[in-house]
Amino acid sequence: MSETTVAELKAELAELEDPGMRSVNEKHGDDHGVNLSKLRAIAKRLKAQQALARELWATDDTAARLLGLLICRPKEFERGELDAMLRQARAPKVQDWLVNYVVKRSPHAEGLRVAWTADSDPVVASAGWALTSERVAKNPEGLDLPGLLDTIEAQMKEAPDRLQWAMNTCLAQIGIHHAAYRARAIDIGERLEVLKDYPTPPNCTSPFAPVWINEIVRRQAAG
Repeated sequence: MSETTVAELKAELAELEDPGMRSVNEKHGDDHGVNLSKLRAIAKRLKAQQALARELWATDDTAARLLGLLICRPKEFERGELDAMLRQARAPKVQDWLVNYVVKRSPHAEGLRVAWTADSDPVVASAGWALTSERVAKNPEGLDLPGLLDTIEAQMKEAPDRLQWAMNTCLAQIGIHHAAYRARAIDIGERLEVLKDYPTPPNCTSPFAPVWINEIVRRQAAG
């Protein structure tokens, strides 16, 4: 794809820019104001185009990078490329989409999960914990669940926000999906009180792990 195509797409994204939406997004650290439903519509029109996805990523523009993540082919990225992309990503939404839409579908997911979880950069480590939460829920064989709980218990309270959120999610997933560790997961959540006072809209489940665990387990029991 030519630079003209990238330029045209950036111009199209710029026309979708909504100052009000940007203001809301910036409160969460995301520097764009594009409606994500409209962004997805563009991606649907473009379909998968790996070369164009790489060019969009190279623009260093948040909306363009989000679009690129939607049209890429996850299995075509090398491990080192994905590692570099995570470290280049600044906006939380870009980091989130990179992990959930690309890395999770990559053959390098497990290797990156192990490496990232142990990384000294808390943003990189949060991506590793997000991948660990996925394994806890869907493919826990081989995971040291008691060891994960030990780490969460020792580190989550003082962890930076994004890493704390990712560790808390892992704590909740252990409690939800593994009955043998449920009581301990709830106990850790109650003692650490991480996200206990997080503002939660009506009809939404609190991210406070004890509440989250009990609510999802209750729903599952109710069928």
